[in-house]
Amino acid sequence: MNYIISNVSTFIENRFVKSNIFIQDGIISDISSADSPNSYEGELLRFENSYILPGFIDVHVHLREPGFFYKETIETGSKAAAHGGYTTVCAMPNLNPTPDSYENLKPQLESIEKNACIHVLPYGTITIGELGKELANLKEMAPYVCGFSDDGRGVQDDEMMKSAMKQIKELDMILAAHCEDNSLLFGGYIHDGEYAKEHGHKGICSASEWKQVERDLKLVKEIGCKYHVCHISCKETVDIIRRAKAEGVNVTCETGPHYLVMNDSMLQEDGRFKMNPPIRSEEDRQALLNGLLDGTIDMIATDHAPHSAEEKSKGLQGSAMGIVGLETAFPVLYTELVHTGILSLEKLVELMHTNPRKRFGIGTEFAVGQPADFTVYNLDSKYVIDPETFLSKGHATPFTGKEVQGECVLTMCGGKIAYQKI
Repeated sequence: MNYIISNVSTFIENRFVKSNIFIQDGIISDISSADSPNSYEGELLRFENSYILPGFIDVHVHLREPGFFYKETIETGSKAAAHGGYTTVCAMPNLNPTPDSYENLKPQLESIEKNACIHVLPYGTITIGELGKELANLKEMAPYVCGFSDDGRGVQDDEMMKSAMKQIKELDMILAAHCEDNSLLFGGYIHDGEYAKEHGHKGICSASEWKQVERDLKLVKEIGCKYHVCHISCKETVDIIRRAKAEGVNVTCETGPHYLVMNDSMLQEDGRFKMNPPIRSEEDRQALLNGLLDGTIDMIATDHAPHSAEEKSKGLQGSAMGIVGLETAFPVLYTELVHTGILSLEKLVELMHTNPRKRFGIGTEFAVGQPADFTVYNLDSKYVIDPETFLSKGHATPFTGKEVQGECVLTMCGGKIAYQKI
């Protein structure tokens, strides 16, 4: 199917230009000014007050398949991603079986081929079973994965992490680290801050995150692999990564929307406010924003982590860790950061598309001759976030009931419509 999208604001070379977009055989065949005549044939798509943005790229999502189909599947997760404007996502490996060999990775690859409506790229694990005791078959999986991670579990042993970095460097791939020192957790489940103290909850200290980042960066200085820190949440981590970058260390990092727009004073006694790492203090939030602005933080990833309603119904203490985020990320960030003047729209596109594309070597550039991977947003549309409208199986989000501005009306992936508002 060929398409013509007429008279929309199009993100070209880091600025917005009124354009017509022509898609032929899945490829962007032309981008012309709004008043240019054309002789292209195809289905005409019209959108009022809309912007075409490059398809967002999320390097940190949990699609739960294989092993946990009741939480999410590749089909439902990829549809949720398309609903949020994403055309490429990287799926974390805390699955059953864990993708620690090609044999265990194969069921996931087959399901992606059959059921995904956007590009889904799996991670392989760093260690067998994510148990931290023996390296996974990294070389065997390398042609099929976007990188390696033991997400959900930090690699605790220094020598094991060192060995992993050496092999991953040889493969010229990315090690995406879940940084958490288990010896410092002490049974905590929300941030060790004022809310925890006032309400009698066990806290997770910031040192459990930043101390392992500090350890890893010492190893990266020695070994030199491509190192990426997942979901950073505290001011100390920002400072450590900022210093490492100044020293020329090969490190990038991500943070999540909820860490950028919330602090622990906003917590409620509800499982939809529980994730790992936790929402931290206002001082931490401000440090993260500063990290975005000065380039210390390279990208925003959702850490989309769906669970069943039952698993999220047991309050802050008893609920499973994790919230959904693919369908709320852009509108929340646009409303809270762009509309308020903290970030430009161009900077948000950089954080949600350009930087992850360049670092991970995935996704596509929005340009003539490239696959038609993009999203269309009506930036004037206001609505209230309602999880009942989600395409994800997971509904737990701290943004329930929040009024936002910016609604996805179309997502196209490879020239095919992955999502369209009816």
